[in-house]
Amino acid sequence: AMRLVLLLAVLLLARGAVRIPLRRMKSLRHRLEEQGLLEASPNMLPSRVGSKFFSGLTSGVTTEPLENIMDAEYIGAISIGTPPQQFLVLFDTGSSDLWVPSVDCSSPACVGHERFDPRLSATHRATGQPVSIQYGTGSMSGVLAYDTVHVSPVNNQAISLSKKEPGSFLTHHAFDGILGLAFPSIASSGAVPVFDNMMSQGLLAEDLFSIYLSSESRTGSFVMLGGMDSSCFSGRLRWIPLSAETYWQIAVDRIIMRGRVVACPRGCQAVVDSGTMLLAGPPRDIATIQHHIGASEYPSSQVRKSLPDIIFVIRGTKFPLPAKNYIQQIYPGYCKSGFESITISSEFWILGQVFLRQYYSVFDRAHRRVGLAPAAQQC
Repeated sequence: AMRLVLLLAVLLLARGAVRIPLRRMKSLRHRLEEQGLLEASPNMLPSRVGSKFFSGLTSGVTTEPLENIMDAEYIGAISIGTPPQQFLVLFDTGSSDLWVPSVDCSSPACVGHERFDPRLSATHRATGQPVSIQYGTGSMSGVLAYDTVHVSPVNNQAISLSKKEPGSFLTHHAFDGILGLAFPSIASSGAVPVFDNMMSQGLLAEDLFSIYLSSESRTGSFVMLGGMDSSCFSGRLRWIPLSAETYWQIAVDRIIMRGRVVACPRGCQAVVDSGTMLLAGPPRDIATIQHHIGASEYPSSQVRKSLPDIIFVIRGTKFPLPAKNYIQQIYPGYCKSGFESITISSEFWILGQVFLRQYYSVFDRAHRRVGLAPAAQQC
């Protein structure tokens, strides 16, 4: 059988565990500003961060609202094919497909990024099966294929190759494609995700992966497949069982500020999502929180010192988030709230990079749970 071998820029820590360095790239906002495109960019359009969740479960289409990766992108290098062709990808716990642009794609978003050329790979196998993934500000469509690899290697791994990426928004992102780390049930291609193949082929020391996102520097962040690094967090991991096996979904007890419940008073659901920049929740809850912290835009970063922690209570444990995390510096002397409203039918939150920079996160497939512990300042 053909093999897709995913050559990652990795540091082997132990048998069955790989550490994949992530780079915190210059923000999309800054790149657009440098090109004089910020005011005209789709950043001005209404955000639809919640469109990613649930819509794909019945339609076979996964939604990925990339507009919310405006102020930070944590991306890592992978290579595909024989000989290997390298790409920068977003490691996303909120989706399940692996895709990169195809050389057959002429959309501006493809032309400006690395594109996979199947004619240059001796191990490529085409299927002709169409794949479509819808985005908040655009879409990707292409075909499913198989190719070769080395994260041990992984045999018979599928990859989607985009042939069309309509719209202009993907053009300005630093990453070429996405590697999804959620469950097989939401894979739009119906193919087995990368991590599931690694598990079934016995390539991992443990059937889990972990994520560390550095707050202070562009280096030091990583995804570790098959293990965790205890030097990158303090205290002990608090384990939270999954409430659904689609995304990495958990139950939250309540959300408090200054000792008062400000959101999620009767409990709610949340997804731990490395592919979303912000903290997102129901409009009513977000409005209440914004009322407690003031305006959504701030003329000075000094205002962060006077704002309280927002505390997520999960399984009886408090997970505080200081203002330095949820009030983000956009430009020197100018800050913006890291909260955003989502409009879906239930009490539902997305715990994105704003949350994950504060907490080392472990995604345990074997025991269907998420582990959280305070992240070390440096790792």
